[in-house]
Amino acid sequence: MGLMVYCAYMQMIDAVLLGVIQGVTEFLPLSSLGHLVLVRQWLSIDAINALAFDAVLHFTIAGVALFYFWPDIWTLLQSVLRKLSRLPVNQKDITLFNALILGSLPGIITGTFLLPYVESNYSSAGLIAAMLLLSSIFLMFVEWRYYLRPSHEGISVKRGWMIGLFQVLSMIPGFPQTGAMIAGGMQIGLSRYDAARFSFMLIIPISLGVGTHKIIGVLKSSEMVSWGMIAIGAGIAAIVSFFFIHFFLSFIKRQTLWPFIWYNVILAALVAYVNLIS
Repeated sequence: MGLMVYCAYMQMIDAVLLGVIQGVTEFLPLSSLGHLVLVRQWLSIDAINALAFDAVLHFTIAGVALFYFWPDIWTLLQSVLRKLSRLPVNQKDITLFNALILGSLPGIITGTFLLPYVESNYSSAGLIAAMLLLSSIFLMFVEWRYYLRPSHEGISVKRGWMIGLFQVLSMIPGFPQTGAMIAGGMQIGLSRYDAARFSFMLIIPISLGVGTHKIIGVLKSSEMVSWGMIAIGAGIAAIVSFFFIHFFLSFIKRQTLWPFIWYNVILAALVAYVNLIS
């Protein structure tokens, strides 16, 4: 009985830890997938079904972003309904809606068909360190170009599609999803803030699509799932991620991506060092 209580306690600690990590990293230019893989490897966290946990986290993150941006989403839905009813609409809303739909397709397709293969075969600490460094170099280049020529173009359907393509880079553990999309948006003409807002809204359909695919895999599996522990982790992730959406959007209005770039460089060096001595 004592052993069962201890195991349940440790599972709860693991769920809380993974939830905090997901909540902190999802809406910052940090790789949530890379951080989760590293923590699971370093701390030998395997009692919680990873596929089920990741599926629920995807739905959680989508729900948090939907709740945070609900006034904007509701406006877009109303505009679409008005458009279908042949009523006057704000064309910017229709453009944003189409950009979100088209921009989500690369992430949903690759997340459904490529991500499971990548997670199974390319989740080594060495690769994560390399991707952390590579993404840092990419973000450095984008920040340098943005410093020389700041961009303030508006979103378009084409730009939404291109940001969705940049998001595909984050399929590889270690390459930050938010960082890839924000940097991609900055590269093609958006301001940091506009790129961040669009990227966060784009996470909604992408996370729903990938989460649905993962939960289907869970339902087909016969492996035991600790749904209670997963619910605890998801709840923690929801609270933390909501705070960090607001924090980052406020931060990026006045600051650059450089603090996150240097964090990724330091983490890459740490991961490489740990990998060499282990």
